[in-house]
Amino acid sequence: MPNENRRAERVAEAIREEVATFLAEDAKDPRITGLVTVTGVDVTRDLRHAKVYVSVMGSDTDRAATFDGLASAATHLRSLVGRALRLRLAPEISFHMDDSIARAARIESLLAQLKDGSPPGAGDSDD
Repeated sequence: MPNENRRAERVAEAIREEVATFLAEDAKDPRITGLVTVTGVDVTRDLRHAKVYVSVMGSDTDRAATFDGLASAATHLRSLVGRALRLRLAPEISFHMDDSIARAARIESLLAQLKDGSPPGAGDSDD
């Protein structure tokens, strides 16, 4: 059993690297805009499904367009990953929002405001 879990972790890391490389070098879809970061991948134990977590910096419309572009590229990425990793059956790839980077930036700005002595939320349009 532990060996199966270890294999899924190795495959997940390899998929993360392949998807990140694809997005950095080969993505041609004009909808994929802004800073797109692959933050993690979860693979089922049977290696049939992969959830790719991405963080997209930009406006809400940029994020929506980027996720449309990513969904469109998922089938191409599936075949690319299958060939690159020499898998008998390439996993179905689905993209999911990971807002941890945006949350971290928000926390950093709130901490900076506290350090400067201004009340948290002063001048923020998010609240």
